[in-house]
Amino acid sequence: MFLPLFLWQASAVSLSPSSTVPSGWYPDPSGARQWRVWTGSNWSELTKPYGEPVVVTPVTSSLALIGALHRLVRYGIVAFFAGLGLVVNVLAHWPGTAHPTPVWFATTALDVGIGLLAVGSVCFSLTARELEGRWTIEGLVPGVNVLMVSGLITQRIGGRSPLWRVATEVVLLAVFIGQSHSQLWLGIAPALVTLDHMRWTSAYIDRLAGAPVAVTRTAT
Repeated sequence: MFLPLFLWQASAVSLSPSSTVPSGWYPDPSGARQWRVWTGSNWSELTKPYGEPVVVTPVTSSLALIGALHRLVRYGIVAFFAGLGLVVNVLAHWPGTAHPTPVWFATTALDVGIGLLAVGSVCFSLTARELEGRWTIEGLVPGVNVLMVSGLITQRIGGRSPLWRVATEVVLLAVFIGQSHSQLWLGIAPALVTLDHMRWTSAYIDRLAGAPVAVTRTAT
C-alpha cells in the first residue's frame, strides 16, 4: 500500500465488509479530503486531514479506548459534574433550609441530578476499564473512578504530576460542596474541573490517534 500520496488524494477508496484489506489509515470513502481508519471489517469514526502525516501505529488496537474517551468527552464529563452541581445546590436549598425551594422543584431537580451523576459515572467506569484493561473495584465506585481516570490520563500524557492534578480536583470540589450554599460564586469550581477533564481527555485522544499533543498548565 505504498502508492504516492497524490494518487490517494485523487480518488477515494471504497472497502466493503468482505474486503481483505488490512486495517489502517485510508482515504475517506465518502470523498472527503481526509484519512479514515479501516478496522479490517468496517470504517471507524477516527479521521484526520490529508495534510497531517499518517503515523504507522496499531491504532486499531486502541479503538475501544478511543471510543470510550470520545463517549466520556461527549456525555460523561458534562453529565457527571453537571449532576454533582445540581445535587449539591438542591440539597443546599432543600425545603426547611434557610433559603428553600418548592418541594416539587427540589424533588424533580434532585432526580435529574442523580440521573446525570449515574450517566457520568457509567461513562467514567467504562473508560477506567479500557485504561486499565480490566474491571477494578475503584473503577466502579462513583467519584473514585473520576479521580482514577484523571490520574491515569495525566500519567500517560505527562507534563504534570497525576497526584497534583487529582489533589487539586479534590480540593476544588470539596470547597464547592462545603461552601456553595453560602458562596454562590464557588459554582465555578465544578466548571473548571469539567473544562480541565475535557482538555486532558481530548489531548489523550489526539495522542492515541497519532496527532501531536500539547497540554499547557492551567489552574487545575
